Amino acid sequence: MTTSTALLTDRYELTMLAAALRDGTASRPSVFELFSRRLSGGRRFGVVAGTGRLLTLLREFRFGDDELRFLRDNDVVDAESLTYLENYRFTGSIRGYREGELYFPGSPILTVEGSFADAVVLETLALSVLNHDSAVATAASRMSIAAGERPLAEMGSRRAAEQSAVAAARAAYIAGFRATSNLEAGRRWGIPTMGTAAHSWTLLHETEEEAFRSQIDSLGTDTTLLVDTYDIRTGVETAIRVAGTGLGGVRIDSGDLPIVAAEVRAQLDELGATGTRITVTSDLDEYAIAALAASPVDAYGVGTSVVTGSGYPTASMVYKLVARQDPSGAWIGVAKASTDKASHGGRKAAFRTLVDGVAEAETVVVSDGFEELDTPAEHADGRALQTTFVEGGEIDTAFEGAEGTASARAHHLRVREELPVRALALSKSDPAIPTVFVDAS
Repeated sequence: MTTSTALLTDRYELTMLAAALRDGTASRPSVFELFSRRLSGGRRFGVVAGTGRLLTLLREFRFGDDELRFLRDNDVVDAESLTYLENYRFTGSIRGYREGELYFPGSPILTVEGSFADAVVLETLALSVLNHDSAVATAASRMSIAAGERPLAEMGSRRAAEQSAVAAARAAYIAGFRATSNLEAGRRWGIPTMGTAAHSWTLLHETEEEAFRSQIDSLGTDTTLLVDTYDIRTGVETAIRVAGTGLGGVRIDSGDLPIVAAEVRAQLDELGATGTRITVTSDLDEYAIAALAASPVDAYGVGTSVVTGSGYPTASMVYKLVARQDPSGAWIGVAKASTDKASHGGRKAAFRTLVDGVAEAETVVVSDGFEELDTPAEHADGRALQTTFVEGGEIDTAFEGAEGTASARAHHLRVREELPVRALALSKSDPAIPTVFVDAS
């Protein structure tokens, strides 16, 4: 089995390639853009995530013997296309929003420039990565805002496909979560990992006390004991009797959490365990976390909701041709004009307009005829949003791996401070700032 990512591709991309090779348009210089027409779920902002993963997958986008054999045996493309794909390597450029950046409807999140053949085959790969990761990151950021200074841990691996779980852990970390239960995510991306015991550990032993003593013997008194397998009040009493008042924490995974958390806090204090932390982990989403803001909770563990985008598992991004050269070599902007699916043709430069450090608008400058793209010098009141990830086929490795992940997280936490107060509300509404398209001068 190869590690190639080349067949993470919809068939129509290759049939278009084959037809373009046949009619001579395959080499035509083209610009594709990945963007979202709207924010899923009436959310007020979106969070870009997945770019670092996409760059790594792009490096592995090669058609080896196994891939070519499959295409040939299943008559997907003709012999000319197979010869082209045998030597395929992306040689164009990719620019876009940094991972962790905020985006809004119409934001040019990713711009892919190259020949039509170069760029068209990347559609499904780019969309599958950014749609998934950005959906998770957007939900995670909302949860992080709701949690305030209280730490969040991602623990949803059992609620997602095995590789989706790893990707989701990374996206959640970028958007403000502090740890994950997923060990592969820890190994691959340098994300702090956490975890102690499940209810099965308690059920394995003859008594709850026996289970707690064994866990303490193994992990020390700074561990967190799960106290709701049987009766919570009894579980708390047993935990402190076994571990002493220096017990690190207790975890609650059931019940009416605001009420239960208050009762557990009062009981811990009565027992002298005033420093013992309370972690809650029962079907949390951003709304449940917000409802716990006034409760004596120290940390949250979130599973299903974060890895599924809290009800919106895709960011509704699309990948469209926005510019190409005509037969004479002149650049022209192109765009779909369908009702409710219109887009803006042309190459674009994007800036976040700020007033006193607060975001006021997403300004997108459109170069229909490929006038020179605007630079930060033309937008003194704005912050340039795009950076170069790939140039002449060469990938900038700074955005990959553990370092790229840490950088994306730091960037997100920094730019989130630019949001106006209205963006922090969890209710459905219009985007927090408008997207304004202007023609290049």
